[in-house]
Amino acid sequence: MPHLTSTDIAGRIEVLYGAPLADLEAHAQGQPPGMLSALLGMHATLALAERSIDFHRDHLARLIHPERQIGPHEVAHLLDGTRRLAEAVAVREAQATSVAAVLQSLARAPASTSAAPTPTPPAPVAPLAAQSAAHSR
Repeated sequence: MPHLTSTDIAGRIEVLYGAPLADLEAHAQGQPPGMLSALLGMHATLALAERSIDFHRDHLARLIHPERQIGPHEVAHLLDGTRRLAEAVAVREAQATSVAAVLQSLARAPASTSAAPTPTPPAPVAPLAAQSAAHSR
């Protein structure tokens, strides 16, 4: 399965539900939990993980800048930043895989037409067998 970003997922949710993500989020807040709220929650978690990856990657890049000395204090920050980056990557991969699988299993329902479908006529009833006038004993 290809790697999908939160932007890709947002686009697929918008296509599936036929509305912008902001409108869907506003709509979902007034509704009982369902598939839309689950998808939006997964998207939010994916987006948060992506922001966390960016933050921790940038933080690590600053810590290992060639002009910086790395002492015992910085090593602890490097290890912590690396752990947090790995956690964010794991969350992103899990969320992206899960939401992509859910979206792949869903399809947008065709738009209903304004004209009601014509009902099929009922099947003809089979004629009853003729009853005999003579009674049997």
